[in-house]
Amino acid sequence: MTSNVNALLAMKDAAAEQQREQQGEAAAPLAAARKNLFFTGAADEPYGTPGAGNSRLLSVVTVLSLLAVWTLVTEKGMVSSLFLPSPRDVLAQFVAIAEHGFAGASLLEHLLASMRRVFGAFALAVLTAVPVGIMIGCSRWVRGIFDPLIEFYRPLPPLAYLPLIIIWMGIDEGSKITLIYLAMFAPIAISARAGVKSVRIEQIQAAYTMGASRWQVIRHIIVIAALPEILTGMRIAIGFGWTTLVAAEMVAAEAGIGFMVLNASEFLATDVVLMGIILIGLIAYTFDRGMLFIERKLVPWKGY
Repeated sequence: MTSNVNALLAMKDAAAEQQREQQGEAAAPLAAARKNLFFTGAADEPYGTPGAGNSRLLSVVTVLSLLAVWTLVTEKGMVSSLFLPSPRDVLAQFVAIAEHGFAGASLLEHLLASMRRVFGAFALAVLTAVPVGIMIGCSRWVRGIFDPLIEFYRPLPPLAYLPLIIIWMGIDEGSKITLIYLAMFAPIAISARAGVKSVRIEQIQAAYTMGASRWQVIRHIIVIAALPEILTGMRIAIGFGWTTLVAAEMVAAEAGIGFMVLNASEFLATDVVLMGIILIGLIAYTFDRGMLFIERKLVPWKGY
């Protein structure tokens, strides 16, 4: 009896040992994979979507670190204030211009002049580029006419065709808004065209099967499906618009953030230049956040 019990215990111990060995062999590749993920920086997302997770804290730390380095470098006198003024000087210049204005115009007048040009051109670009982009995607005739023109001028820097616009339209507001409009038109039209191409053919065929007309397919299927791409193109376009603003306000402008930056650079007022750049960046960032909010409301199926 005792010998049988001992034999059973020995068999149980052998089975347990074999099970531990098998578990160890199975766990080894997994441990190696986790180690590789750790060294590639993806240990916190081994099985999820790449890049997933909240990065706001890291962004805040990055901005504060840059401000700290900027303050340290300028306060210690490592760089001349002519080339890089301190954050305190930039803030003081912002308060002074807000109270007394700059170059014959208040800060509010500068802001309104620039925003009128950028957002006026943006509205015109949306009203024209979205229909053109959708028609390019839906019609080979429209694509054959507009595609070469858009693809030709799209890579051109706005400064290249600025003299031509001045010759054609003069130095009034029309030439400034046209320059910004052209910079915005191409990305919106191309994104609308890409949105049309992303529509699944099954959706279109199902609509036709249920008796929809071509116009109903464009309105209820294609435009709705292309909306995420169009909104993305609008976000990109507003960035191009602010980038072109300084070039547009080079021409006989009397107010505007770009004009303020250019005018200050002629007198080596670097603190005013930095202040203008920061203002342009903050306005563009605020608009981008607003567009992202609208995207979440209009196209929740896109996923964020």
